[in-house]
Amino acid sequence: MEKVLQNKVETIDLWIGGKRITPIKNNYFNDLNPEDDSIFARVAEGEKNDIEYAVLNAHEAFKTYRHSLAKEREEYLLKTALLVEKYQKDFVNILIKEVGSPIGKALYEVEYAINCLRAAAGIARRINGQTLPSDNVGRFALTMRQPLGVVGAITPFNVPLLKSTKLSSSPLATGNTVVLLPSEEAPMITSLLVDMYHEAGLPPGTVNMVTGKGAIIGDSLTTHPLVKAVMFTGSSRVGKHIGELCGSRMKRCLLELGGKSPLVILEDADIEAAVDAAVSGQFFFQGQACMASSRIYVDKKIEAKFLSRFIEKTEALTLGDLDDPNTFVGPIISQRQRDRIQHHIQDAFEKGAKIHTGGEWIGNRCKPTILSGVNDTMKVFQEETFGPVTSVYSIDGLDEAIEWANKSNYGLSSAIFTKNLNHAFRFMQEIEAGMVHVNAPTILDEPHVPFGGVKDSGFGREGTDIDVETLTELKWATINLT
Repeated sequence: MEKVLQNKVETIDLWIGGKRITPIKNNYFNDLNPEDDSIFARVAEGEKNDIEYAVLNAHEAFKTYRHSLAKEREEYLLKTALLVEKYQKDFVNILIKEVGSPIGKALYEVEYAINCLRAAAGIARRINGQTLPSDNVGRFALTMRQPLGVVGAITPFNVPLLKSTKLSSSPLATGNTVVLLPSEEAPMITSLLVDMYHEAGLPPGTVNMVTGKGAIIGDSLTTHPLVKAVMFTGSSRVGKHIGELCGSRMKRCLLELGGKSPLVILEDADIEAAVDAAVSGQFFFQGQACMASSRIYVDKKIEAKFLSRFIEKTEALTLGDLDDPNTFVGPIISQRQRDRIQHHIQDAFEKGAKIHTGGEWIGNRCKPTILSGVNDTMKVFQEETFGPVTSVYSIDGLDEAIEWANKSNYGLSSAIFTKNLNHAFRFMQEIEAGMVHVNAPTILDEPHVPFGGVKDSGFGREGTDIDVETLTELKWATINLT
């Protein structure tokens, strides 16, 4: 296997049917390093016919892979986990240079991928049916679960290894085959993961990768009649479009979309713990996270104290070399996203919001930014900024906190800091979010948990245990014994 460690510009091709192939039209695009927008790699630009070829290969492989034994699928995934662990430095190198990950975030993502593969290996043996009582004498009734077929997995730039692993390992564990379409801003990390699957011995065609512009070829994958399910992580706008395409074709889809996650801090909260959660929960990977704490609601009795400590700890975050473990904030992925962040900050400022810290840029990095005085006339109030920008709001007790936290079209993650168990349980029950955490940051994830949101934050849940239901068909069978 050729490892991606050289300083020279690498060129990667598509991965279809167990081998590298050039795109049909022989077009390539530049994959940029967000630190300075230099060319990191040249990447095959697939188009509709490449998607067709990949899906056909996946469908052909499914005919035999669907009958693979649980112990075989388990072994493939455990071997892949060992290989990701072996080539950890390669993955970290790409995460730093391709998407601008500080090394701490890169190491976290590699560790998550390893754990995700191991967790997925475990579900290969847990694809269970049931025996059921029948109302008829002599009738034996049972259920069984069978794989769906080809799964289309469309992954984002912000946690490309985490999501490429998560959206491929569970389909493989349940006997499905996969066509991966990674973000055009993070194809190299998925390419290396596919190499790991191949080296682990997965049969040709079980894992395929087509790189290219998602806006151009995404619909070809989503609407292909042989693709039986689509797993997508990305923006709410694109997710709704995919949902419409899948719905009109009676096709399963799993959508993990954007967020505007609220962090609530009540009067009795441990302020230092809440400040730490606000800093890590919002500025992890420079705010390019769907679970980021972009709305912080603080009881007015402790607002001044919280804000003072929050600003102090935010200003202490470093914007140094991405290889330095002390660096917390890296570059924003693209010029389009930088423009969006700048526009949100400027729009809020011009309409009366106060910038307590940040709002300035060092190259392609935005300093962590804290706003107050934000109202519903400002874009940052409702829209997902997807950058290191958060707004602090004053609230008067739990009732107002819940009311304002639910005033959003999003509902992904949420968190509350309080020592009152009754308040914690009430918040857990009444918050309109798919995930809620007590005395912890809004950014939490593990491979086996039911991860996902409500409203514009998505449809369905992902996670190894619940993926069995999503990625298999439940069939009822009877046998008459008399």
